[in-house]
Amino acid sequence: MPRESNIVMNNKFAAVPIENGTNILFELNATLDDYDVLYQLWSWDGVTAESFIFLSSDIADLTDEEVKTLAKSSPMIKADSDLTMSRHEGGYTFVNFNFKAD
Repeated sequence: MPRESNIVMNNKFAAVPIENGTNILFELNATLDDYDVLYQLWSWDGVTAESFIFLSSDIADLTDEEVKTLAKSSPMIKADSDLTMSRHEGGYTFVNFNFKAD
């Protein structure tokens, strides 16, 4: 049955939008606490960064601060990292972190 759950998770993130000029370097379906996320490492316009992407309906009961706190619970986010968050109309919420100028 784990294979089926991976298929369901993959389908959740099948329509994640990619901004023009963004190069996805790596992505992985994962779980953060009890929430499914798509992790991406990406570059855009001379910046490399990482994102946790949530299905917005999965985190509809969380405030923006609670989502950021959830994301910060991951050891992947550097302690001094800035975080940006946006809830997109397309049904996904992006938490971006570990920004680095190329």
